[in-house]
Amino acid sequence: MNNKCFQMNEIYHERQSKELCALHALNNIFQDKSAFTQRELDSLCYKLSPDAWLNPHKSVIGLGNYDVNVVTAALLDKQCDIIWFDRRKDPNTIRLDKIIGFILNIPNEYKVGWLHLPFRRKHWIALKLINGAYYNLDSKLKKPLRIGSELEFLKFLRMELENQDKQLLLVVTKTVAETEEWKIDISF
Repeated sequence: MNNKCFQMNEIYHERQSKELCALHALNNIFQDKSAFTQRELDSLCYKLSPDAWLNPHKSVIGLGNYDVNVVTAALLDKQCDIIWFDRRKDPNTIRLDKIIGFILNIPNEYKVGWLHLPFRRKHWIALKLINGAYYNLDSKLKKPLRIGSELEFLKFLRMELENQDKQLLLVVTKTVAETEEWKIDISF
């Protein structure tokens, strides 16, 4: 893989290549450049739609642009799962200590030079607790962006989820997903 990466005090950060932001987000969550490869994600696409002439789970021209089904299947292969977080709820309802990492799916402009094209694309961003602080590991950033403490991270999530086009996925172990240990019940 020819990804440029950045290592800062043992923080692994893959930089954007082609349309492989889902791959980069997964590797950044696991802090391992070999956690997943493009070949593995492409293989999952074909397993998900073996009879499709044009695979609906990735870019037609083979540059990536994987959908949530591929991300989910990749995580299941690692004995993990994703939980879609209802953006109408407060992030305070998440037991942060049960989360491996977070993936934020955001709208992405598609442009050539100054010309904005009318394609709707999404971009995958990894968020993770590393060395006692939360980081934004967006592959479009030159280096990881420190968000800060748990309180600062929850504030960051609240701000991000104000945009109706953004989705938050919690990366957890299969056990945490099955037992719903990631939830904090704040009903009175």
